[in-house]
Amino acid sequence: MKNLHKILCVAMCSTALAPAAYAQNAPTQKKIENEAIIVTATLREANVQDIPLAVTAVAPEALEKQGVQDIKTLSSISPSFNIQSSQTETQGTSIKVRGVGTTGNNTGLESSVGVFIDGVYQSRPGVALGDLVDLERLEILRGPQGTLFGRNTSAGALNVTTKKANLSEVEGFVNASYGNYNFMNVQAGVSVPVVQDVAGFRLSGTYRKRDGYLESPSGVESNNRDRYMLRGQLYMEPSSDVSIRLLADYAKSDENCCNAVIVRETELAPFSAFHGLSDDGVAQSGLSALENLSINGPEYFNGSKQWGVSGELKWDLGGAKMTYIGSYRDFDSYTAYSGGFTSRNTYTVGNLTGLQAPSVGPSGDRIKTFTQELRFQGTAFNDKFDWLIGGFYSDEDITAKQTMSLGPDYQATGSAFNFANAAGVNPLFALTALGSGPGASIGAPVNSNGSFANNLFLQDAKSWSIFTHNVLYLTDKLSVTLGARYVNEKKEASFDQINGSGNACQASINGVLLGRVPGALSPGLIGLNCFAFATPVTVTAPAAVGGGLASRLLPLPREWAQTFKDDEITYTAQVSYKATPDVLIYGGYSHGFKSGGFNLDPQSATLQNSAAILAGLATTPTPVIVAPIYADPSFKSEKVDQIEIGVKTTIFDRIKANIALFDMKMSDFQVLEFTGVQFLTFNVNSARSTGVELEMFGNLSENISANFSATYADTRYPSNCANGVVVAAAASAARLCGSSLTNAPKFTMVYGMSYDGDLGSSGWGLSLNGNLSYSSKRRTSTIPLDTNNLPIPFDYQDAYFKVNTRIGLTTPNEQFTFELWGTNIFNEITRGITTNTPLRGGAGTRSRIGFVDEPRMYGLTVRAKF
Repeated sequence: MKNLHKILCVAMCSTALAPAAYAQNAPTQKKIENEAIIVTATLREANVQDIPLAVTAVAPEALEKQGVQDIKTLSSISPSFNIQSSQTETQGTSIKVRGVGTTGNNTGLESSVGVFIDGVYQSRPGVALGDLVDLERLEILRGPQGTLFGRNTSAGALNVTTKKANLSEVEGFVNASYGNYNFMNVQAGVSVPVVQDVAGFRLSGTYRKRDGYLESPSGVESNNRDRYMLRGQLYMEPSSDVSIRLLADYAKSDENCCNAVIVRETELAPFSAFHGLSDDGVAQSGLSALENLSINGPEYFNGSKQWGVSGELKWDLGGAKMTYIGSYRDFDSYTAYSGGFTSRNTYTVGNLTGLQAPSVGPSGDRIKTFTQELRFQGTAFNDKFDWLIGGFYSDEDITAKQTMSLGPDYQATGSAFNFANAAGVNPLFALTALGSGPGASIGAPVNSNGSFANNLFLQDAKSWSIFTHNVLYLTDKLSVTLGARYVNEKKEASFDQINGSGNACQASINGVLLGRVPGALSPGLIGLNCFAFATPVTVTAPAAVGGGLASRLLPLPREWAQTFKDDEITYTAQVSYKATPDVLIYGGYSHGFKSGGFNLDPQSATLQNSAAILAGLATTPTPVIVAPIYADPSFKSEKVDQIEIGVKTTIFDRIKANIALFDMKMSDFQVLEFTGVQFLTFNVNSARSTGVELEMFGNLSENISANFSATYADTRYPSNCANGVVVAAAASAARLCGSSLTNAPKFTMVYGMSYDGDLGSSGWGLSLNGNLSYSSKRRTSTIPLDTNNLPIPFDYQDAYFKVNTRIGLTTPNEQFTFELWGTNIFNEITRGITTNTPLRGGAGTRSRIGFVDEPRMYGLTVRAKF
């Protein structure tokens, strides 16, 4: 009844539900046009109803009406699309299509859904999170797209095209918005002919600012907005056969992001007083904290600055059309925070003044990407054969700095929430005395306060490919599409530690290796006092066990350098039959590929057979030397095979109805899990997504358009998904098998209508829009079972509806529009990702944090154009 009440309320409030989510080129006049939707999903301009692919094409007007300002909100208009962010947006953003995508907070992981802006590949989702402004069109391609779109599109691709400069007349626009949470947004653009009908210049930009919607008891806010972007371009058509487009952009963000709500507090919280803490650092937790958007920790900082240049040359050579696209992008991000989602001073990431240890540097990523693409396209045999060939090259350099220092509350907090009262008061502090004295003596306890590490990861990735995509028209109605791409990948990566210090870790290692620490306490002591992100790689083993680096005897961070190589042939084959001018039937098979790489984590190459090595050393009278086995920091490439069958139809010359059935089988599927103390990246044997998509959109009358789209996707890990998984990840993978994929609801839906017409005889235009989106329940954790094989609390996000509405008035000369709008107007509070709170509880007692989606937003927008 609650959901029905919401639907009825929206119907009465907005008169009509939802703007056209798909690319009905929403009208610039009051009457709705029913035009062909032209897309470039096959790297050729074509009517979306004539290509044998599942493509959602979105007009910029539809994005404006829905308040879609960046790709994070695209799920409100495309049920097959999902995007979530965790601790940082620049690094921890994941895109999914049909429930499939890479979940990650690790720079070494690349996305399964590629993002392309003006034909240029964006190497990470975080790089592509800038505002969507001054667009020509946006296309969501579902399923493997590796044949044409190249790198890392095993689940789909997002193809964004911005507007070209107008060569014949001056045009421009300004949009200004104000809303709750002190939301302010200004978008503007102008296009000016430089040489009439030959060359033009276009400049556009956006500035967005908003207070955070999460707040702590002390008034600290999180998840705000403070960003801007500028884009300039020079477009030239020196002849009818040649066009040249040069683009440059600069963007910067400086935000407090992304804190999380503690949705479940550990039962061990009362033990904080036992270990000498004045409080447990958590004042707000549970469902009340989620509903009230209440957090506990201090400010989280995450920002970036980036710039890029690209050029596109199109040249009709007569027998073929040549397209060249070259680009360079420099992306620099930073992250800084303390507290571990609580108010206790446990650790600090990055360099926060007054909180980090001396000598600790910034934490963040620098990604430099250079790409080149050249392709030729033409026809033969009286246009019966449409051919395309091309080549692609990319060179990406990553510099990832991960820095952390431990604070004064670290040891007491670690003791309270991991030992409770089992080992006495502050065992992490007291036990260090067993290894801090000279020789065989016992010294004074050592505190971990001030321990730190400046970790540096470098990766140089080069990729090149050659590809072809061809359409053979067997008859006027029957065609066959064949495409293939050979991809060659090479990555060279390394982990080096600039400097570090960890006296408590050294003392703990001494005590354990000298046999002074009870065996049951040893793993916990080392795991916490040698917290991987703040542990020096230079800690040593006592002389009694041979000395040298302790990482040869215990699972501790160690430096490494390694090379990854792989190559693959991706391909597609499709048959399409144009039964009538309004009905297209198609079926196809595609094989996709996403590159493997390296887990850029300090513990990615640790010792795996420590127990055997130590047992061998303890053998008397002659020690037995056991060869060390180290974890492989690399992970394998991901592959996908998809079968898709679809029908595209046009009914009554105005309603488009498309349906697609799909079955995607992934092998060596890439997974990242945060265990509470490290990021574990591994391949599982297999994953699968099977389902159906329905899209209906068109004009119900001269002034009313409507859309309905729905996706059913059964995404799951088969029962044998752990077969062949590396030893270090075998236990984690086994707990995945039989479950659904993360953030992959079985059923999602978008429904809406839009009215655009006259306001009586006044000459003013009236627009009414509303949008209803639905998601069934979905898992939000990487793994559904804890290490005790019991279900993790708060894993599932319950089913929900979200509603957006907008009402607008346009002046008689159509120069100004005034809009009142609201998104998520019933204030549904939902979680995107749920994970372990760092260092806070074990199996069955874990504290859990949830990263919260945007609550209700509303405001006023004024648009002007000339």
